Amino acid sequence: MKENIENGHDLQAVQTKDPETKEFLEKQRKILLDLSDDITQIRDKNDLIVLFSSRIKNLFYFKHTIVTLINPERTSYRPFLLDPKSSPIQTHPVYATLVDSDFPLSGPFIEGVLDAGKPVLYQMENVMDLSGSPTFLRVNYEGGIREILMTPLKSKNEIMGFLHMYTDRPGSITEEFISIIEGIAPQISSAVTNIIKNDEIREKEWINEILLECSIGLAAVRNRQEMADAVRTTLVRFNLMRGFGIRRINPDQETMTTYVHDLGINDISTDDMTELTQSRFPVFDGLQNRVLDSSIPLQVNIDAEISRGVTSRYLFIWQAMGLKTMVGIPLRNGDVELGILWLGIEQANLSLLQAIGSQISVAMSNVLAAEEIIEREREKTFLLGFSNEVARVRTKEDLKNAVFKVLSRVLNVKLAMINLIADDNFTLVPFMYDRTLFENAPEHFDGLVEASNSIHGPLPARVLASEDHLILKVAEELEACPDNPFVQLWAKTGLKYMFAAPLRSAQADLGTLWLLTDSLKSELLQGICSQISTAIANIQANEKILAYKRMLEMENSQLKEQIKRTYNFSEIVGSGPEMQQVYDLISMVSESNSTVLITGETGTGKELIARAIHSTSPRKDKLMIKINCAALPANLIESELFGHEKGAFTGALERRIGKFELADNSTLFLDEIGEMPLEAQVKLLRVLQEKELERIGGKTTIKVNVRIIAATNRNLDEEVKAGRFRSDLYYRLNVFPIHLPPLRSRRDDIEPLANLFVDRYSRATGRKVRKISPKVLHELASYPWPGNVRELEHLIERSVLLSTDSMIREVYLPNKNVEAKSVSMAGTLEDVERVHIIETIKRCGGKLAGRGGAAEYLGMPATTLHSKIKKLGITKRQYLAE
Repeated sequence: MKENIENGHDLQAVQTKDPETKEFLEKQRKILLDLSDDITQIRDKNDLIVLFSSRIKNLFYFKHTIVTLINPERTSYRPFLLDPKSSPIQTHPVYATLVDSDFPLSGPFIEGVLDAGKPVLYQMENVMDLSGSPTFLRVNYEGGIREILMTPLKSKNEIMGFLHMYTDRPGSITEEFISIIEGIAPQISSAVTNIIKNDEIREKEWINEILLECSIGLAAVRNRQEMADAVRTTLVRFNLMRGFGIRRINPDQETMTTYVHDLGINDISTDDMTELTQSRFPVFDGLQNRVLDSSIPLQVNIDAEISRGVTSRYLFIWQAMGLKTMVGIPLRNGDVELGILWLGIEQANLSLLQAIGSQISVAMSNVLAAEEIIEREREKTFLLGFSNEVARVRTKEDLKNAVFKVLSRVLNVKLAMINLIADDNFTLVPFMYDRTLFENAPEHFDGLVEASNSIHGPLPARVLASEDHLILKVAEELEACPDNPFVQLWAKTGLKYMFAAPLRSAQADLGTLWLLTDSLKSELLQGICSQISTAIANIQANEKILAYKRMLEMENSQLKEQIKRTYNFSEIVGSGPEMQQVYDLISMVSESNSTVLITGETGTGKELIARAIHSTSPRKDKLMIKINCAALPANLIESELFGHEKGAFTGALERRIGKFELADNSTLFLDEIGEMPLEAQVKLLRVLQEKELERIGGKTTIKVNVRIIAATNRNLDEEVKAGRFRSDLYYRLNVFPIHLPPLRSRRDDIEPLANLFVDRYSRATGRKVRKISPKVLHELASYPWPGNVRELEHLIERSVLLSTDSMIREVYLPNKNVEAKSVSMAGTLEDVERVHIIETIKRCGGKLAGRGGAAEYLGMPATTLHSKIKKLGITKRQYLAE
């Protein structure tokens, strides 16, 4: 090292005996005293620069000087005081970089100064290319500098920095110069220390002043935009504005989202901007949780964090923006953690940043409180509007529209399912859901909707046991119950939370509400849930009222029809042995609950017999319910019989009570049972066997106590053989058969029946018809009556209306036209005669001889008629076909 050091001097070795030396020392003492006086007046960097550029330059020649300070870690040193006006390198391209650089505290050049502990004079050409030499040596050499005097500055016996003095004239730094500099080095060290302290004091005063101004500005903010502007102003005042972002801890306490931000001059793509400002980043990602746990701001190296394994996307976005380091400042208000302020700066004054963080924390807390007040007011208004809509709800469709509308206005909240407790207080029945939420798993969803679920299931039981609601994390539920089909379905939606709440009204459980969401707004969702509970209770009450109303209307209609059509048992006309047998059967079966099957041709009075059985049974106090199986389309018979739920099929706009429910504890008359489709026969058989039913689209089993009376004009034996009627249903119905004879088999009842109908329709129409002529009675007795009693009734009604006096003298039997038509269409005289004889015999009910017989009608002896029948090949089958 001594070879690289020239003219190193030890002033203690100078001899002071000769007069010249004495003069030298006296001059030196005077210079030192003058400089010491000047140094004591130094208060800032400018004073020190004046000292070097004016006072010392007047005594000795040098080009320029700087002061460098060692960093607290004692690993490097960097410029502290510059004299750019005198520097010959101020126009050099790397000058700006040099004055802001740190130089290692190692290498022969700087270590020689540290080891010497006193001024050391270097020839530039001897040291600038040594290993570890700082770059400023060569730069100064290129600027004409040839020598450098390095003087260590000490504080408390420890080197704190260096005084660099440069000259472009070799030999201009003399022994006297070096001696003077060594002599004033302690004072310069003190001056530098004072400058540092004064700077610190001024900086603290300035910081406190600015912090006070910023505090006033931050305290006045009331919304995010004002807060962003105030934070930006604060950072600009402290020259820290390189872009910032404040992330807020979300209500879930697990994620953070950008609250306010300003990227400054940093370049970023639109996609990255969207991801950085709108994504939810995990709190516990290995970096953000460290910042939150730190009591002071934390400066992080982005590349180092990625190397440590932190995989959060924001690190890679910062990296793509060209950022190297970031400072994270935890934002707290008391013990409440609010979030993190991220600053894109290289160097950090931690105490300053901590003070700024405290101010921003207060401002953020105020803004959050103001936003919470606004949000609560908005939620109140929101719930009030929803309450008004719910108050107008009367049907399920109204509620569905209202719920979907309100949820569409709440960010990212979807209706998974509303289940209602069925009448059995055990089964949960799907009431309302958003199918679009499960469009990725439609079959899975449909299977769960159709499945029967109990209130004692693991999830419903937890919800119904809760006081208000549960917040279920889908991921945790999936981990705890991986086989639960409902949790599996939730996971397929990609939403994070399930808000589950019991629906209650007047302390009674109505069902459960399930909402999927990514953002938790528990109070708002609980308010919505309460309104939905009220709406469902109103809907159920309204449905019950409508059901009772419809039941009363149906009973009223049935009662009116029954009153209109009811005959007393004693008023059933028929005194022949055939009807006496029917009366006996009615008397036998009426007191029992046995199923009765009434058969007979159309118009024989099967409904009248059914009503007679009901009116003499123990169920007579309730209306007999009737349904005509032939009068309804095949696809509506099941709905009429068993009822349906609202929405069970297209057009099912409301719940309908079926005839079986309406006839509970009464009698159900199934007219034209032979017309019932096979599909409906299966369900009817099940209800008859089990004495319970389910409405179409429903899941609740309803017990019924119904007596069945069925009627048909078909031959069910033949229908069973032909496969058109189920044999098991036939056997179930054919418990007590009653067959009604056709009117042609009881001709003695025609006249009393005709007189009964004349009396009835005379009174109904206001006519004064009282009698029927013998001729008409003869025609009535001779007619075969294919329509039986019903045909007779309608014929008499028509005749009463057409009669001009008190007696019916003419009736309009259809066979007259048939006979005329048959004659006109006959081919030969023999054919005409055959048709005429057959029609006459039919009209006489198959009677050939005697009074009212066909022979009398044809005006020929009975023996002649027999001969003609044989001659024309007329068989009994032809005239007894009816």
